[in-house]
Amino acid sequence: MKKYLIPLSIFSLIPAFMPKVASAHCPLCTAGAGALAILAASLGVSSVVVGVLIGAFALALSLWISGMVKKQYIPYQKHILTAVIFLGTVIPIMPFIENYAPFYVPFMGEYGTTYTINLYIFGVVIGSLIMFVAPFLSKLVTKFRSKQVPFQGISIAIVLLVAMSVIIQLFS
Repeated sequence: MKKYLIPLSIFSLIPAFMPKVASAHCPLCTAGAGALAILAASLGVSSVVVGVLIGAFALALSLWISGMVKKQYIPYQKHILTAVIFLGTVIPIMPFIENYAPFYVPFMGEYGTTYTINLYIFGVVIGSLIMFVAPFLSKLVTKFRSKQVPFQGISIAIVLLVAMSVIIQLFS
């Protein structure tokens, strides 16, 4: 009986390796954003750029994992799970990237007002917005071309993240 148990257990693993339909926030997008953040931190780039890449990684990861839970146990479960995973990815990194800068608003008050902003959080917001907009931009490109190119979604997301990171690094 034992000699049949091992082949049967191998066949039970086959469904785990079968490809599924790819969504906008797939493992490739998540791995791509995470790899860019690790590369940026190791190269010593600005904390805003690292925040952009971590924000994109956190949003892609949280949307991907929250979509895995099929059964709804509580109302707004996917939104709550997305927020918890996003914050659980972004907040633990904050103590390691403490960098603040002044932000001057000239039209507030008689002489203007200066606020102090956390550059990492500012980058996280920008990266999250880019990762949120990338699937819509990919659908728009597909609509105009009337067909989708393989890896189009991940290519658009990575090009947007790299372009924004280069722009920020050059001007900061």
